[in-house]
Amino acid sequence: MPEYLSTAPVKGTRDFLPAEMSVRTQVFGHLYDVLERYGFLRYDGPVLEPAEIYERKSGQEIADQQLYTLTTRGGERLALRPEMTPSVARMIAGHAKSLSFPVRWYSHPNCHRYERPQRGRVREHWQINADIFGSESANCEIEMFELIHDLMGALGATPDKFAVRVNDRNLLASALTDVAGISAELLPQVFALVDRWEKTAPDELAAAAAEIGLADKEFEKLSETLGAGAALLDELPAEVKAESNLVKVLSSSAASLVRYEPLIVRGLAYYTSTVFEVFDTSPRNRRALFGGGRYSDLASLFTKERIPGIGFGMGDVTLMDFLETHGLTPAPRSEVDVMVIPVVEELADPARQVAASLRKAGLRTATPLEPRKLGKELTRADKAGAVAVVIVGEEDWAAGAVTVRSLATREQQQVSLANVPAEVAALITPS
Repeated sequence: MPEYLSTAPVKGTRDFLPAEMSVRTQVFGHLYDVLERYGFLRYDGPVLEPAEIYERKSGQEIADQQLYTLTTRGGERLALRPEMTPSVARMIAGHAKSLSFPVRWYSHPNCHRYERPQRGRVREHWQINADIFGSESANCEIEMFELIHDLMGALGATPDKFAVRVNDRNLLASALTDVAGISAELLPQVFALVDRWEKTAPDELAAAAAEIGLADKEFEKLSETLGAGAALLDELPAEVKAESNLVKVLSSSAASLVRYEPLIVRGLAYYTSTVFEVFDTSPRNRRALFGGGRYSDLASLFTKERIPGIGFGMGDVTLMDFLETHGLTPAPRSEVDVMVIPVVEELADPARQVAASLRKAGLRTATPLEPRKLGKELTRADKAGAVAVVIVGEEDWAAGAVTVRSLATREQQQVSLANVPAEVAALITPS
């Protein structure tokens, strides 16, 4: 007996059959449309990059635990991209002299991370990235938050279904040192602790705090500070708040788009001030959907020129979970709008001519690839989701006509060849 290979995809990766691909195409098409209405231009880059750009800028968890790496025969150490931001920073730095800043760019790459597959996490995912490079204005933050609301709205999500939770790492640093009284030397470890605050039991948080050198009273003060919510802003020094774009956002008409939350940190090492995460508000899927932030010096790996930026990455796995949770997943499109069926094999060429005229009119049209009885082809057309069929018969064809049948009403009529596209279009999109 032959030993066949497994038909399952590699662990943590997925196959997308046509029905699911149809759903994804519709969802992402809506998102592309919104991005381009905001003036974002699409780009792409290689799936392989030097490993060091992630090891130096993506954070310890990605670099040490999740990176897929390989060494070429020439000794070059490469990695499958776990995210797109370092790649776009490289591209922006490489072409900075020819760009007119600020620029709005977006992409939709597949990314790879060696994670434990579970709900919301796989090892290969697709992620829409949107970034603004070359401006430090708070208008960038405002546009990002407006964009997020419009992206979610394009998928049918009303504002009560999600929340944009925001923070500023500089505000958080001030809160930790000026309000909670934590030593500046401990900030990196405390930031990491805050980043997992909502996902960790209180006793485990207390134990982790003790490990990094916080006394019990310091941990209590830290908990009190982080739980203060928007009231915490009143306790921060005026000079710190004056430098914060987020404070400017919260003082603008865009304040209603976001919610200030001291617990938002974001684990990636390149964020330097504004950070944000979009959360599902449903009790059935209460989790972060996607997030992003501002980076002041990401391009410094590649150039001495300082190019600030702000952006986010929206992963497909959590997005699809969100749509399913809220009943917003679109139905797959039908295979075709119309089938053109010859009653005998000798009429296959005329059937192709009719099909060509329908395709030119913008209708998704198929013809049989193998000769079958008319009844079987009608059943096949129905299963394919066709709204209409065009039957090419010998007598009709000789008279310069065909029969157009609605599969919804089963009514049919003889139609001249010149009028076929209009008659079929009327069945598909009735007035």
